[in-house]
Amino acid sequence: MAEADVFEPDRVEGAPHPRETARLFGHPLAERSFLEAFNSGRMHHGWLITGPRGVGKATLAWRIARFLLAQPPAGAGLFGDPAPADDLAVPADHPVARRIQALSEPGLKLIRRTLNEQGRPRQVIAVDDVRALRDFFGMSAAEGGRRVVIVDSADEMNPNAANAILKLLEEPPEGAVLLLVAHQPWRLLPTIRSRCRELRLSALAPDDLQAALTQALGDTVDADPDALAELAAGSVGEAIRILGADGLALYGDIVSLLGAMPAMDRARLRSLADSVAGRSGESRFDLVVRLSDLAIARVARAGASGQTPPDAAPGEAAMIARLAPDAVAARGWAELAADLGARARQGRAVNLDPAALVLDMFLRMENAARTLAGRRQR
Repeated sequence: MAEADVFEPDRVEGAPHPRETARLFGHPLAERSFLEAFNSGRMHHGWLITGPRGVGKATLAWRIARFLLAQPPAGAGLFGDPAPADDLAVPADHPVARRIQALSEPGLKLIRRTLNEQGRPRQVIAVDDVRALRDFFGMSAAEGGRRVVIVDSADEMNPNAANAILKLLEEPPEGAVLLLVAHQPWRLLPTIRSRCRELRLSALAPDDLQAALTQALGDTVDADPDALAELAAGSVGEAIRILGADGLALYGDIVSLLGAMPAMDRARLRSLADSVAGRSGESRFDLVVRLSDLAIARVARAGASGQTPPDAAPGEAAMIARLAPDAVAARGWAELAADLGARARQGRAVNLDPAALVLDMFLRMENAARTLAGRRQR
């Protein structure tokens, strides 16, 4: 099977897989915390790596896995144990790094969603995926040394799979280290969380986001880093999705439509709605809904706090000032934001016309703008 045909739910489309990512930007504290535990000689066997989606959690897990498997066993050197490590980096030409790149490292097991019997992607990590660890630990036990398991993402495990992982955390095999990547750790069993040490990652600052994007995409990134950081909420994965779908221009269109309310440009709205029609428009529909949700949320937050965020599109500050000049208007937009995107997504789930759903969404925004403007004029 060609590499492009491999089902990899843990890869962002258009970007290298986390195992192929050499550097991690923006999270020195998390790396330092792990190294301190490693150097202490009392390293925990379970690690929970949490934070927003797309900020580098999986990249950190793969860096830790490479590092651990490249370390010599304790007491293996001629002159005693090696000096304390001060970096997780492993050279790309190291045998462990090459084997991990090819997914052929015998000391590493990756647990992620797989295909079902009909060849369709599962929506959860099934218990059979976790049960495969019995063979992994059995086969590698004779070789000794460390054995590393990456679960990406752990919050996708079904209850039986979660219980199987919990048993391993309660009775870890000798030399085993489990790295659990979780976007929504609250979905995990409390007993799993309590048996892991947490490494919490946060959203990336614009400079770190830009550096991570350059690493992932090369020197082809031609976008305002501040605007991209605002829309992507500091997530590399989200930024790549936005760039791949020309999301900055799309957000500009949304801001322009909102800025004209309650007198939208109908031709421009129709053009936006038409762009999500057909099977090829499905991903664009998701992006339109997501960015519209974000735009309304930014309007509501700015109106409530009195603090306008940096422009993520030309004219956004003026649009926000017009639509949410006070807390009363902000409350109205917040109420609309609570169900606007959910209504559109629910309609798409039952196969309603995506173009009609986009039209409905913006017409509801326009009606809200008209109602709120009318209240202020009384």
